[in-house]
Amino acid sequence: MQQTAASHTMLPRTQYVLRTTLTSPYGRKVRMAADILGLMERIAIVPADTLDETDSLRQQNPLGKMPCLLLADGTAIYDSPIIVEFFQEIAGDNRLLPWTGEERFRRLTEARLADGITDAALLMVYERRFRQEEQVSQRWLAHQQGKIARGLARIEATPPEGTTIIALGLACALGYLDWRRPYDWRADFPGLVRWFDAFAESEPAFSKSDPHSVAMMEASHVTTS
Repeated sequence: MQQTAASHTMLPRTQYVLRTTLTSPYGRKVRMAADILGLMERIAIVPADTLDETDSLRQQNPLGKMPCLLLADGTAIYDSPIIVEFFQEIAGDNRLLPWTGEERFRRLTEARLADGITDAALLMVYERRFRQEEQVSQRWLAHQQGKIARGLARIEATPPEGTTIIALGLACALGYLDWRRPYDWRADFPGLVRWFDAFAESEPAFSKSDPHSVAMMEASHVTTS
């Protein structure tokens, strides 16, 4: 059952800074959550470069990872699952993830599986991006592809319903796989292709966060996503 501001305390109406590139799949998930919860007008997006040693991201998040949310007092919140939960607190709205109960932990577990698929896809992309061709480990790529395939198979058996934290993570993972193409998942998982098409059509926040529309804007910047 969805709770709203009437049954859960809302945080003060302040402005926030989100450090992310528009092409980061995790940043995309956070931006989608903000859009769905009606918070985009309160968030300023400031790009980050995880490879730049002088980027203040490394002081805001010692791991140098994005997305990273900055509060009014400079406090940083990271990474994407924590930021999504924080946005729910701001909005006083639990449509993405229940406040309490067993269903909360079921969704968190499945959302972590979706994020793990993205993790493996990123590692495949990085293996080719940061190594010379003769140094690329096919064993490592196969290891990561196996994670993706097993994760997608598990989710395809019971795909998420509606717009939840699971659906956001899965949609961003599939969108990233389509964009960077470390693995041709569509041929192996037709059920998820149907789910993805239906979700993209029914959830406006997904098309509004599409990284393809901003790729040209970021072509002059080094990114790690």
